Amino acid sequence: MNPATTIGKRAAKLFFAAAAALFMAVNHAPVRADDSVCVAVKGAAVVAQDGENTFLGKVDNKYSSESIFNKFGTFGSRFSSQSIWNKFSTFGGSYGLHSPHNKFSAEPPMLIKRGKVIGYLSANKTITPSISPNLLKALCEDIL
Repeated sequence: MNPATTIGKRAAKLFFAAAAALFMAVNHAPVRADDSVCVAVKGAAVVAQDGENTFLGKVDNKYSSESIFNKFGTFGSRFSSQSIWNKFSTFGGSYGLHSPHNKFSAEPPMLIKRGKVIGYLSANKTITPSISPNLLKALCEDIL
């Protein structure tokens, strides 16, 4: 592995661990020094703001049937209409009003944990608190 890539990944993990702490502090949740963004969002439901509150899966390990990281499941497959990873679906395309991949969406999917909205899954940098779906996948897919 390229040393620059390793350093970049470590820096990104440290940055997002700090971001997770801030993210949780804003939401008045207790944060420990060893919490990471993956721990903060683990188990959160991904719910669309589409008027029907469509369930789009959970942030969980890749073996969970409801996980957005399960490539063979309804919510993690790049072929499923209910998956945020299907580029041709309502919730996975770059231009869908409720897609986390739409950089201009004002209504991206919510991350809900213990009955509270803890943030949003969004590529829109003006939505706070939020995390990009691709960044979440890069950081957490193999950890959870």
